[in-house]
Amino acid sequence: MTRPFRVLGIQQIAIGGPDKQRLKSLWVDMFGLTVKSTFVSERENVDEDICALGSGPHAVEVDLMQPVDPEKKPAVHATPLNHVGLWIDDLPTAVQWLTAQGVRFAPGGIRKGAAGHDICFVHPKSNDEFPFSGEGVLIELVQAPPEVVAALS
Repeated sequence: MTRPFRVLGIQQIAIGGPDKQRLKSLWVDMFGLTVKSTFVSERENVDEDICALGSGPHAVEVDLMQPVDPEKKPAVHATPLNHVGLWIDDLPTAVQWLTAQGVRFAPGGIRKGAAGHDICFVHPKSNDEFPFSGEGVLIELVQAPPEVVAALS
């Protein structure tokens, strides 16, 4: 099977909790990560701090998330390791090919993510129409910018 795209590396890990300040105490204060930016979305029910682990194209994003409303979905705090992000060299091609292979994607399609890159999510559960999924893990596919493609190729 010839795959028309490449997974280049880990783009991010996203960690959720009821209070991102507690997460920051460990990841920023104790481990020394730097908060690069914040992102709040009522639609996605998330208030997150985007931190950097490393630098340049080899940096991994660590997103520390809490829900805007703990009673609403998605429940970004319900599983502490919320999702893993993967750098993809050609996201539209990857989504088209993976869908044709029977991979189930979460609603929303390709869109701008919190860090400004195009993203989409592989659904954590399969169904009859789409028998392949993250098998319980939400997986974010992230379009790698040219400098990341060059560095990780």
